Amino acid sequence: MSDDHSRPENSKSWLDKLSNVFSSGPDSKDDIIHLLRGAHKREVLDQDTLSLMESAIHVTEMQVREIMIPRAQMITVSSEQNPDEWLPEIFASAHSRYPVIGDSLDEVEGVLLVKDLLPLVAAGELTRAKVQDVLRPAWFIPESKRLIQLLNEFKSNRNHMAIVVDEYGGVSGLVTIEDVLEQIVGEIEDEHDIEDDESMITPTSEGTWIVKALTEVEDFNAYFRCKLNEEDFDTIGGLVLKHFGRMPSRGDSVEFGGFRFTVLNADNRSVRLLEVTRTA
Repeated sequence: MSDDHSRPENSKSWLDKLSNVFSSGPDSKDDIIHLLRGAHKREVLDQDTLSLMESAIHVTEMQVREIMIPRAQMITVSSEQNPDEWLPEIFASAHSRYPVIGDSLDEVEGVLLVKDLLPLVAAGELTRAKVQDVLRPAWFIPESKRLIQLLNEFKSNRNHMAIVVDEYGGVSGLVTIEDVLEQIVGEIEDEHDIEDDESMITPTSEGTWIVKALTEVEDFNAYFRCKLNEEDFDTIGGLVLKHFGRMPSRGDSVEFGGFRFTVLNADNRSVRLLEVTRTA
């Protein structure tokens, strides 16, 4: 006699389905991404969640050398200089910490946190000797370290910056916790970012404007009624890079065409935001 309450063979309980998932689970990261994209198509995951999870998976395969700020673009403090010689540069660049070097970039003596300078400035005791007293130890890591491992170490040792060295022990760059997080969540906006994507040129005060690097040179000329060269570069960022002749860092300035262009936002690959002031 059959049981009227017996379960049909083609009907699986949630426990059966769960067991099946684990018994035939993904064998590679590509399989995981395929499953995630399938979930997105079925509207189980939204686009933001899918992008975040894919980025997190890709980060596990990346190494520090792929995202580090190269040594040529490092902003440093020299222990051989008096503070008044490097204070303007660090205030202009507006970072929170800086490597302190000796005679060369390969001689990193420690890391200076800007917040540690404030009591010295307030007390009028900002001297080379006092700066040495507040230095934090530098943390050195190899170029080959994987980002997921670095992120875990950032969390455990509470450092926010690491000095990257090559196989011979020379300094090849630096990396911050923000650099790693941006690989997962995208660019982290700061106080100089403009939220309104429609506004490419924004006046901030008389004679000063915030200009996105992707602004067309033609549009820049029309706005400022000037005649910057439109033949070689399409964007104002490209024109600025030409005059720098290198990849500039945050706080760097260059003058041409009756304007001073100061970099407000940039990474080791591109310039994103400029402060523009008239000089003529």
